[in-house]
Amino acid sequence: MILVRVGETPTLYFCERALYRCGIDIERENKMARKKITDTVEELLSGFLEQEGYELYDCEFVKEGRDWFLRVYVDRREEGTYISTEDCEKVSRFLSEKLDEEDPIEQNYYLEVSSPGMDRKLVKRGHYERYVGREVDIRLYKGKDGTKNIHGVLEGIDGDVVTVTDDDGRKWELSLSEIAKANLAVVF
Repeated sequence: MILVRVGETPTLYFCERALYRCGIDIERENKMARKKITDTVEELLSGFLEQEGYELYDCEFVKEGRDWFLRVYVDRREEGTYISTEDCEKVSRFLSEKLDEEDPIEQNYYLEVSSPGMDRKLVKRGHYERYVGREVDIRLYKGKDGTKNIHGVLEGIDGDVVTVTDDDGRKWELSLSEIAKANLAVVF
């Protein structure tokens, strides 16, 4: 049995099972709220990032333990240039000020602004398109032909199908729904 707090103060509790009988899907509501927050962040940042030569790589609002985190990953638009700590600080100060003005998030949270890193996650379709020809590490939800991990060169994306050629020359066609996690491989 899971208890769900209603309101700002814990004065009224409902059993999750009763909420499902009433037709309320808690997880769906939470996803919608998180999506609304990330959309708001994207909107607040769009003009500033464009002006500064940055791009929003990804944004997530997640709960870890008791704490909420708003994670914003920024990158340079120009290929071959990298985001610095000073760049992240500039974006963080701007976004923090805008979030204080707009106040779209009810609960306390930590704001984290960083680069996506060398082993950046491939989350959006555009990420796959951008890194065609690069080495990737892919983890599948469910094993396929005896493996859940594939390392190889990203050949492309067509519709919802990602094509990767592994180190043995085998071509894998994977639907996005099969991929649990995809990252650029760090090659030294």
